[in-house]
Amino acid sequence: MQRGFLPGFSDGEVTNQTERITNLWLGAWEAALVVGLITWGLMLWCITVYRKRKDDHRLPVQTRYHMPLEIMYTAVPALMILVLFFYTDRDVSAIQDRTETPDLTVEVIGKQWSWDFNYVDDDVYETGQQATDVAGTLTEDAEIDGAPGTSTALPTLYLPVGERVEFELESRDVIHSFWIPAFLYKQDMVPGRHTNGFQVVPEREGVYAGKCAELCGEYHSGMLFNVEVVSRAEYDEHMQELRDKGQDGQIPVEGFSRAQSEPESGTSEDES
Repeated sequence: MQRGFLPGFSDGEVTNQTERITNLWLGAWEAALVVGLITWGLMLWCITVYRKRKDDHRLPVQTRYHMPLEIMYTAVPALMILVLFFYTDRDVSAIQDRTETPDLTVEVIGKQWSWDFNYVDDDVYETGQQATDVAGTLTEDAEIDGAPGTSTALPTLYLPVGERVEFELESRDVIHSFWIPAFLYKQDMVPGRHTNGFQVVPEREGVYAGKCAELCGEYHSGMLFNVEVVSRAEYDEHMQELRDKGQDGQIPVEGFSRAQSEPESGTSEDES
């Protein structure tokens, strides 16, 4: 299923943005390789042609001007930077574009050291508890459909395939970073500041690992979650399961301590 050294899967792109991100990554590496080959070639040429000969004891000319060459030294790097800027700005702007109306909105709340998910349109929530034994949690027996980095003991974010999802990212305490590696994108969650967010369309059903990508304290390594991209029918079924468990309403961002107790009546932690 993997496609060699490239990220992703051979049976389809994971989201509507993964191909764009992969191409930007490959383009940057190809440009760097071309520059490297030219630079190494010129260095080796200079070392070979201008090496000190055995019987030559003269001191080479220490100062020499060549205006066209010096202009080239300035113009070529400037052009390279402008080209890289153009493609990066083009792709990042597309990835972060939130002008389209999403099919559903999910508010993601990072906390030391787990995750809460508010399914805004369905008015239900999922809450996670800190994984105190990461090694014991991430075992092959606990993996979901054999997906590395997943575990039945972790909170799971459900997303319907082929539908535009808008993530609203909040932090309850310190800076966290919402990262689904298979989506090839992550974004910080900064407490007390503006709400970060992005839109994405999952295009491949499957189970993926998620994690925090910002060192956020002692148990940062255990801040893990699962992502299941499923059909709309399975998604609706899961929303009903959350309602049946009494997980109606939305978990507020503020007003909770770090202690993580079992949620009651729309809350995920003991109030401060």
